[in-house]
Amino acid sequence: MTAEDEALAGGMVNAGAVFRRGTLVDRPAPRNAHALHAHLLALKEHGFDAAPAPVGLTANGREQLTFLPGDVALPPFPDWAMTRSALASVGSLLRRLHEISEAVAVDPRAKWPRDLADPEGGTMLCHNDVCPENVVFRDGRAAALIDFDLAAPGRPLWDIAMAARYWAPMLDPASAAALYPRGLDAPARLRVLADSYGLPARDRAELPAVIEQATEVSRAFTARRVADGDPVHLQALAERGGWERWDRVQTWLADHRKTFAAALLD
Repeated sequence: MTAEDEALAGGMVNAGAVFRRGTLVDRPAPRNAHALHAHLLALKEHGFDAAPAPVGLTANGREQLTFLPGDVALPPFPDWAMTRSALASVGSLLRRLHEISEAVAVDPRAKWPRDLADPEGGTMLCHNDVCPENVVFRDGRAAALIDFDLAAPGRPLWDIAMAARYWAPMLDPASAAALYPRGLDAPARLRVLADSYGLPARDRAELPAVIEQATEVSRAFTARRVADGDPVHLQALAERGGWERWDRVQTWLADHRKTFAAALLD
């Protein structure tokens, strides 16, 4: 790494391996880099300018993408990233991504990662990891999405559920207090996300159950990483309350399912 290089913090999959080199980001390339790069370029051609543009692949298994300037929230998440206006801008940005994604064909031959993918599949490529660390803000509004490594075909509702887990957040109060500002009203914020996205009533009725499904998939993803001895996930699991925390979150989601439904539909 040269003096001009800047290590970029955030994320767990590529922690410590992502660098800014001037106007470019240099990072480990996913296995499906060729298909993902083609998809990102197609999104750009269809008018979605809120994602990195691929520049190329290197001989040592890395990729280069355009750097998107702005602010990215890192845990513990600051107040500015958790305002209702910030949340609404995330919903609007996700809707814009989905509207344009509907016009971009998904390569059926590509080996899209199944780590956080929708178990029911779908014809649209979902981001699957719209967490605060993967949203670039400018002037307090969500301006771009980064890190499409876990993108895979799925339902738009799946992508919304995954985003809701991080942005409401869909966590019991004790778990949320470790990473988020105090006093966040999860049911009300879930409604803000749905309203800003423009989620229709039928999908609103299904969303709480899909959030529970997404939480199960995320837990299984963590379990696989821990079983493989991944040090980043091992540390995160230990620091965030272990499997007891996952049990507590899943129980809380099930116990409050009607509360979330009422907030979304009333």
